[in-house]
Amino acid sequence: MSTQAAAAQRMRGLTLVELLVSLTLGLLLVVATTAGYLGLSEAARMAEAQARMNEDGQAALEVLTAHVRMAGGNPDRPSRSPATRRNPVYPNPFAFAVRGCDRTFANVVSAASVQDLTCAGGTTPAPDSIAVTYEVDRYNTVTQGPSWDPTDCLGRPLPALTATVTVIAPPPAPPTDTDISYHVADNRFYIDAFGPTGSPSLFCKGNGMNSDASPLVENVEDLQLTYGTVPPGTAVTNTAHIAGYLGASDLTGHPAFGGAPEAERWGKVASVRICVVVRSNKPVVLGEGSARYVKCDGTIDSSVSDSYLRRAYSTTVVLRNRR
Repeated sequence: MSTQAAAAQRMRGLTLVELLVSLTLGLLLVVATTAGYLGLSEAARMAEAQARMNEDGQAALEVLTAHVRMAGGNPDRPSRSPATRRNPVYPNPFAFAVRGCDRTFANVVSAASVQDLTCAGGTTPAPDSIAVTYEVDRYNTVTQGPSWDPTDCLGRPLPALTATVTVIAPPPAPPTDTDISYHVADNRFYIDAFGPTGSPSLFCKGNGMNSDASPLVENVEDLQLTYGTVPPGTAVTNTAHIAGYLGASDLTGHPAFGGAPEAERWGKVASVRICVVVRSNKPVVLGEGSARYVKCDGTIDSSVSDSYLRRAYSTTVVLRNRR
């Protein structure tokens, strides 16, 4: 081949077929790379949403478990007379250590005490609410200030209550009446909207000084509670067996309890099953079918019309101070 022919061969460009094949291969490579990136990005967003949901669900259950477990706390004092062995936290054996509602209490914020709470009417499904009371001290609550003041669920210092009790001194000294102070928590948990976006959140209303209702955990959409009760006529003791689990309205209206006062019915509660439904903090689901989830009652919710991911988290808490 002559020198001129060889130079012409080297300078020859691509044919149209070769150019089309090269463009097609390049386009396929771009599409595959983009699809892989989108897939990884979607998987990362889903994993991040699930991790956030797990944190929120665990936080909500830990808060509720810690307080419900202390319901009815009122320890014996070893140096007291039998009549004043415990502080007068509960004026009678059937006072409300725990009280629930199948909806949010109608006066959850304004009620002066647990005894004054009333359930809101209605038949449509709604999140439950629960009120818990117990004696607090520097060991079972977060303290505040130089005097180690115990606090409510929002960290607000609780006012001190006073009472006169009979203290037994070593013989031959006679018993003496002594003024003592103590603190009682009245914490109410429910679901409400929070912030400009109306994010569903677990709220608490405490009875501390200047305490107001505030959110504790965001993205908690539902709260469902059932109560394990001992049979009517049976005391709540370490050997008592749970007869079954009832919702709040079933417990207050169950015919097995006859005409017993409501406080006495709630006095039969020995354990509480807690279930919270947590949603993702932002839409991450691509299709409505993927948004379905198992609700607290074990059924599948197929009516979800948004793109939020949801999951139910549950636990059972024994009221050890009752047992």
